[in-house]
Formats: sequence, structure tokens, C-alpha cells
Amino acid sequence: MTALFNFESLLLVVLLVICTCTYVRAAAPGLVDRNKEGLFGIIWKAARIGERLSPYVALACVVMAVRLLTQ
Repeated sequence: MTALFNFESLLLVVLLVICTCTYVRAAAPGLVDRNKEGLFGIIWKAARIGERLSPYVALACVVMAVRLLTQ
């Protein structure tokens, strides 16, 4: 089953994208900041979400990890 049809998998993919984009922006800010429009704008937006909501994203990652370990 793909991640699009399973809500838990979709949520996991979204969290991983946000965390990955935030890490890439911290490592190479010029790479992410120059692409604010178009398809690569999604990466910029995900990085901004990860920066501004980092405590909530971290909490969601911990909750998802516990959820996956207890299944």
C-alpha cells in the first residue's frame, strides 16, 4: 500500500520531508533560499515549517517513532 492511501504513512512521509528540508537548509542555506518559487519552493516552505514549528515537529517525530515501535 502506498503512503498516499494510508494516513499514518502519509503523515510519516510529510514529517520526514519537513525534517530533511530543514536539515538541508541548515547545512546549505544558499541552495534552499534561492529556490522560493516553483517546484523547489515546496522544499523552501517545508524548511520554513521545520524552523518555525521545530518543537511541534520534534514532538510529532517522537510520537510517530513511539507509535511505530509499539506496533
